[in-house]
Amino acid sequence: MAVGALYNFRVRGIEQIPWLYDSCCAMSERCGLARWRRWLGEGARGRVLDVGCGTGRNLRYLPSGTIGLDPSWPSLLAARRRAPRARLIAASAEALPFRDGTFDTVISGLVFCSVADAGGGLREVRRILRAEGELRAMEHVRATSAWRARWQDRLQPAWTWLTGGCRPNRDTESAVEAAGFVIEPRGRRAHGTMRRFAARPSVASSRADV
Repeated sequence: MAVGALYNFRVRGIEQIPWLYDSCCAMSERCGLARWRRWLGEGARGRVLDVGCGTGRNLRYLPSGTIGLDPSWPSLLAARRRAPRARLIAASAEALPFRDGTFDTVISGLVFCSVADAGGGLREVRRILRAEGELRAMEHVRATSAWRARWQDRLQPAWTWLTGGCRPNRDTESAVEAAGFVIEPRGRRAHGTMRRFAARPSVASSRADV
């Protein structure tokens, strides 16, 4: 839940208060989220970008030389304390400051629920990935049951205001596929509304770039 457009909220949400966001994440990690964070890092290869790195909770699991990117300066300052040697960049997911095909792996940990233009951000990830690259994601998504999805819809405005951008009813997996990726069955896990998966650029989208 770390990336959005450069934040311009009158009321700071949980995502913009690093110590509070870290406390919420720490509780989730004790309940099993830490295993999924480790999984994100286990498959990272080559040049790696942690998009929406937030306070740097993924960086401990990622290779040396990983670049962390986030639009929030307070979060990046917290990430600097957590990972003093990491290269950190202030930017948004919708406008990644890298050339086409720069990265082998892009990590996304609870990010695209909060990107204002998730489709645009994912197309940017597709652009900066090499043709054989991989997006490794851990996200919460829209519920598959109708009644839970309706509840998320009702909750969304208040939740988005409280957190500073998170949208609990976003169908991120569909957005990933619409941006030109194929989600791989191997390694994909679902637990309630939580998902982890790896996705690669589709052959069709790769040919369209040629």
